[in-house]
Parts: sequence; structure tokens; C-alpha cells
Amino acid sequence: MTPRKPMPPLLQLNAVTKSFEAVRALKGISFDLQPGEVHALLGENGAGKSTLIKIIAGAHRPDSGSLEIDGHTVRQLTPAAARRLGVACLYQQPALFPDLTVAENIALRLEPPAPLRRVAWSARRDRAAESLRHLGADIQPDTEVRRLSMPEQQLVEIACALGTGARIVLMDEPTASLTQTEQAMLFAAVRGLRSRGAGVIYITHRLEEIFALADRVTVLRDGETVGTNPVSDVTEVSLIHQMVGRDLAEAYPPDEGTQGVCRLALRQLGCAASGVREVSLDFHAGEIVGLAGLVGAGRTELTQAVFGITPADSGALLLHGERVQIRSPAEAIEHGIALLPEDRRRHGVILEMSVAANMTLASHGRVFPGIWLRPRAERALALEFMRELAVRAAGPEAPVHSLSGGNQQKVALARWLATQPDVLLLDEPTQGVDVGAKAEIHKLIRALAKAGKAVLLVSSDLSEILAMSDRIAVMRGGTIVRVLPGRSTAQTVMAAALGQPIEP
Repeated sequence: MTPRKPMPPLLQLNAVTKSFEAVRALKGISFDLQPGEVHALLGENGAGKSTLIKIIAGAHRPDSGSLEIDGHTVRQLTPAAARRLGVACLYQQPALFPDLTVAENIALRLEPPAPLRRVAWSARRDRAAESLRHLGADIQPDTEVRRLSMPEQQLVEIACALGTGARIVLMDEPTASLTQTEQAMLFAAVRGLRSRGAGVIYITHRLEEIFALADRVTVLRDGETVGTNPVSDVTEVSLIHQMVGRDLAEAYPPDEGTQGVCRLALRQLGCAASGVREVSLDFHAGEIVGLAGLVGAGRTELTQAVFGITPADSGALLLHGERVQIRSPAEAIEHGIALLPEDRRRHGVILEMSVAANMTLASHGRVFPGIWLRPRAERALALEFMRELAVRAAGPEAPVHSLSGGNQQKVALARWLATQPDVLLLDEPTQGVDVGAKAEIHKLIRALAKAGKAVLLVSSDLSEILAMSDRIAVMRGGTIVRVLPGRSTAQTVMAAALGQPIEP
């Protein structure tokens, strides 16, 4: 009896290279994806993960090497050809049309283009509802996408990909903005894909997700493959060492500061427009206050009320003991308050502008005290912050889009440090950055607190909140429901966030 010929991999890359001008992004990557496999792809920002994904999705063409799908070599792959071959890509930032409904966005992915075709609106809504229900998402098909939260938009993206029946699914940081409940929905969907024989390439910086979901893991460093192993054969420590080439003994640096004077005090602060209500909280020099809570609890809305984006309309805000009104970000900056926003690419940096221009955007009065631009002063300030924050870039003139995610985050932070603030509001400062950059940002935050800044740290990463906070304020329903000491347990914080009683 003739033995059955083994099935070819769903995807095979052979010695793929890719360069962008003088930068060699991929240096001979070989990679395969088997049917029914979740294959994790790890590496620091700049390791080559995104370039590899874009080659598989048809957005980039390799300089050399070959790509095979179902055992057949594919040449001149385009995004449209990749979709026809069953490749679907989910990026960290949802690529949806904000003015269209959920059903219309899903239809754009699932319905073939045809001129003068009558739209079956009822069938379109039913199909969207079924896709969302299959995922377990409680989202109405007629809702405009602009009204959805970031996690809800991410779930719509996943529903689009699942609805196409894709056999090769690329997921780039899919859980970066999801709650634990929504993560569970995503994991169930991924396992469903695997059980149907599809293959998933899963990019994440959260190592715990690798062990919960993946079958194999490949680590990239500096555009090269460090190793591919079954997940059962690796540990978090070994993966970190492979990614960064060194051990990170102080991913969360120890607290060496002491609490000083009260920099900022909120007294029954509220904002009807954003749902913030009756928030009372103090922020002291030398202290990191962690702000925990589920998505929708009002954490980002509170930072925006303090910073004047959606000004508070009730209660009081006291700076250094004196009552002030902050009706705009400009007034907040004048009072020594800075906000690092949650969405780095939309609100944190301007990708097309240079590192120097981004770093000085909020402090033009300091760099350009007169009516004339002073390029030398701008460059000098940028070089100062590049050294202080260890920003890796070709120079102050380099466009920000050429930087890794972690370095983009440092540029965004430098912009606000240039205003010389006393109070720093940091909204998801390490979201979407690799473990090495995360450790550097943690050390920087601790150093800023030690230098006398009052820091509010908003994070969906509970381990980050627990390890970095001197006190932990828990939000629920737009208000602070509990203030806990630093080093509290995860169970205690989650119980407060869920409105459950906390055992003594």
C-alpha cells in the first residue's frame, strides 16, 4: 500500500529578504505555517515582524527568496491576490470606515463588487449579526463604526476576517485593546479556526497569550530567525532572552522614591459629556498612582477631563492647593499638566513629521520665543531628549514613521516632558511595545516619579498596574470605587473593578 503523501504547509517562506533603502529589514527568513496551527511570531519592535506580515499579505514584495501557499510558489503577490488565496490580515489598528455601519463594513469585505446590483439590506444585516453572534460580540449591525469603542472595532475586524472563510489568518496584536472577556471571545474564535484546519500567525508582546494559545513560536531579532520551537519547549525567560539577546532582570524597577507634596487634587470632579462623576483623588510628588478598571469604566475620560479636552463641569481641581479651572489643553500645559494619549498613532505623534518637530510641538514658546523659527534650538532640544530617553533613530531629522513602536512612544513622551510638567497623565504608555522597550519605559516612569513628578498611570495590563503603582485607584461606571495600596493582589483589583465585595 502506497503511503499517503504528507500535506504541504499552508504557507512556506524560503530565505526571504527585504530592504528599504539602506536598511535591511529581513535577512533570509524561512518560516512555515501548518494546517490547524496557531504559530506565534515574537520579536522586539523593529525585528521584522510587520515586514514579514506585509509580504505574506501582498503589501510588500520580497527582494529575494520565495513564498509558497498550499505547496505552490506564488509570484508577484498583491493584497487582492492574497485575499483570493485565503489570506486575511487583522492589524492592531482597525481599518474600518467610521461613517458606515457595522453591517456595511462587513459587507465590503464579504460581498464581491458588482455594478448596478440591488443591495439586499435585510440579508446584509442578518449576515453581519450572524458573524458577530458567532464571535460572541454584543454589537448591533446598524451601529455606525465611529460610535464603537476601540475593542468593539477590533471585534468587528475579527468578524470580517472570520466571515471570509480565510485559511491563513494574520493577527497583529489583536488583544492590545481588549478586555479579558473580549480576549476570551477572541481566543475561542482562534481555536475555532484551528479546529477547522486554518492556520493562524499570531503576533503579540504578551507572552502569557503564547502559552495559552499557540502551538509553535518563532522568534525574530534584527531581521533574522533566532529559533522556532514548540511552545511546550520554551519558557518566558528563554523567549525574552531570544528576543533581546539579554536577560531583563528589572522589567519592573523597584520603588525607590518617597511621597512628597500634593501636586494635584480632584474633589468630586465630574464631566457630564464623558460620563465622569464625583471623582476624588490626590496625586503627590514622587508617586505613581495606577488607574485600573475595565474598558468603559471611564479611565481615559478622566484623563481628558483633567487635561481640558472635555472640561469638567462639576467639582473642583486643585493644583498645589489652589483651585483652578482647566478649559483646554493649552491651559493644562500652562498649569504644568501633560497627557500622553492612549492612541499613539492618532494623537501621540505625527508620523510624517521629524523626531525634532514632534518633540517640540507642545513647547514652541520655549524653542521659538520670538516670531522666527530656530532650527538649531529645536535640534538641540531633540538631541537632549534622544540621549535622555535613549531614542533609537537615525537623527533628529528622521521621520517618526521610520521608528519602532517603542521609540515612537518615547518621542511622544518627550514632547510632553519638554513642557516641564509637574503632573504626568500616562494613558497606556506601553501598549503595543515590545518587552525591551517596555522595560525601558518602566524605568523612565520610575525615574520621573523619583525626580518629583506626580504620575497617573492608566493601563489595561494588570501586571503593570500591580508592579508599578504606589497606590491603585479602581474605576467603575465613571467614578473611583476603591483606592488600594500598591502591591495589592490581582483578585482584589478585579473584584473592585467588577463591583464585587473585597475580602479583608
